[in-house]
Order: sequence, then structure tokens, then C-alpha cells
Amino acid sequence: MLAILAESPDRLVWQPVPDVAPAAGEVLIKVVAAGVNRTDLLQASGKYPPPPGASETIGLEISGTIVAIGAHVTGWSPGQEVCALLAGGGYAEYVTVPAGQVLPRPSGVALPHAAALPEVACTVWSNLVMTAGLRASQLLLIHGGASGIGTHAIQVARALNCRVAVTAGSRNKLDLCAELGAEINIDYRNEDFVEVVRGAGGADVILDIIGAAYLDRNVDALATDGRLVIIGMQGGAKAELNIGKLLAKRAGVLATALRSRPVEGPGGKSDIVARVVDDVWPMVADGMVRPVIGAEFPMTEAQAAHELLASGDVSGKVLLRVDH
Repeated sequence: MLAILAESPDRLVWQPVPDVAPAAGEVLIKVVAAGVNRTDLLQASGKYPPPPGASETIGLEISGTIVAIGAHVTGWSPGQEVCALLAGGGYAEYVTVPAGQVLPRPSGVALPHAAALPEVACTVWSNLVMTAGLRASQLLLIHGGASGIGTHAIQVARALNCRVAVTAGSRNKLDLCAELGAEINIDYRNEDFVEVVRGAGGADVILDIIGAAYLDRNVDALATDGRLVIIGMQGGAKAELNIGKLLAKRAGVLATALRSRPVEGPGGKSDIVARVVDDVWPMVADGMVRPVIGAEFPMTEAQAAHELLASGDVSGKVLLRVDH
């Protein structure tokens, strides 16, 4: 089969690799499309190695058709159209994945576009609902509102009847966020998000991809009993935390990662996937949540896809399509 190999950060090559076959508890999927994530860029640069036992091939989410199942797999059969959350291996013609990390293609979504959903849906639901306890009428602040995660989080929060504030760095991106349902749209280049969010009563939950550079300001923007959930470190990994501010607000700071979670067990990937199918897929079927696709490339142009995502000049998800 063919897969992308990262010979260097600037050289992603579509070339032959050994075939894969499903082990016990796994399914084999013929890939139609793969989602591109910032984690992929880090892995290509040698800064984010896959977890032990995971494929060295880049790619954390795909859509496609099941072609074979391993021993002890129930509930799935060859020919089913699916998408899947991976620990690696998605930039390829075929991929194996634990059966618990496979999701049915959501109703109303074309099979290639379903590749835009597993990583963002599992990230957003596990962090906002399962971890932070977001509920109706609360105010959610999303940094990077026009990103793949941001565009999905806006829609899910609105489906939960929450208020949504976002930050983004251009008028076009803020307009997209408003179209998706964000009521407070903050240009972080020209506005102080702390001042704006405080004026709206403070954020009950903040979903943050920046990390260190925003830590103190995020705490300032929290409402009493608020929760800051950090899922990225685009602004650095180390910062000083003012515990006095947290105590005064009875606030919490949480940091999570999806890729390194175990497959099974409470809070594991299979658990999160099952919750997404039960709780988020109905939102997709009802049209309340849709994948936002910013760009699509042939898999052979993975390098160009990475460059676009790194530039920041794209909103929503970037997809790679496989031409079998």
C-alpha cells in the first residue's frame, strides 16, 4: 500500500510501505480522506512522536470503508462507511484501528467530509462536557474560534443552548464564527478579550489552545466557579499561575490530551467515541452541527496542506483525499 512518509518537515512523500492487517479487536479501513491537524505538523517536524505501539505514519482521523475485521470484533462488518479516531496511520491507503475508536458515518455528511469530525468531535465533547461540565446558559470562550476545533465547538455549544464568545485574528474569521452562532466575536489583535468577556459576566468555561501566553489573562476572564481547559501550547508551555486568583473565584485549571489516552476504561478513547456517537451525531443528523471544511488536497499534496495549516490562512478543517 501507499502512505505518506515524513523524510523531513519539508518533504512528505507518498510511497510504498508494508501492508497492514487487523489484529484482534481491530478493523481495517480503506481510507477515503484524512483530516490534517496541528499535531501532524509537529510530528512531521520530529517534535511529537506517536505513542508507544502506534503507527509512525502521520494522521489522527480518517473516513473510509471497512474492508476486514479482526478476531473478537462485533458490531462492525466489511462494507460499512465509517470514520475513525486514530493514534496514527491516517495518511495512508489503509489503516487499522481499535474497533472502539470507529464511528459510523454521520447521517447527512458525505463520506470524505466525515474525516473532518473524529478528532474535533472527541476533543470538544470530552473537554467541554465530560471534563468542564459545560451546560445550558453558560458562557463559553473559545480561543481560535475559526480553527477546526473552534468551528466545531461553537456549533456544539449553541446546540447545548450556551452563549459563545470567540477570539480570532481577522474579520473573515470572525464573520464565520458569527455565522456559526458565536454572539461575542473578539479581534484579539485589536481588542482585549479579558475586558470584553468580563463585560459579559465572565466565562464559565474557556477552551484554550494557546497555553502559557494566555494563562494569567484566561484566569482573569473566568467567572466565579469557572473552568479553564487547556488543550494546546501554541503560546508556550511554562507560565506562572496566580493561585490567589483561583481561590478568589473558586476556579479550576485543567489540561488534557486526547492522543495519549488509553483505548479502554473510563475516559479512554472508546468511552469518548461512544459518547460522541450518542450525543453529538444526533446534532449532526439534525443539522445543528456540520463539518466546516476550509480546504481539500490530494494526499500526494500533503506538504501543501501542512503549509496552509501552518500559515493560519485557513478556517475550519483541512482534508487530504485518497485517490485509489
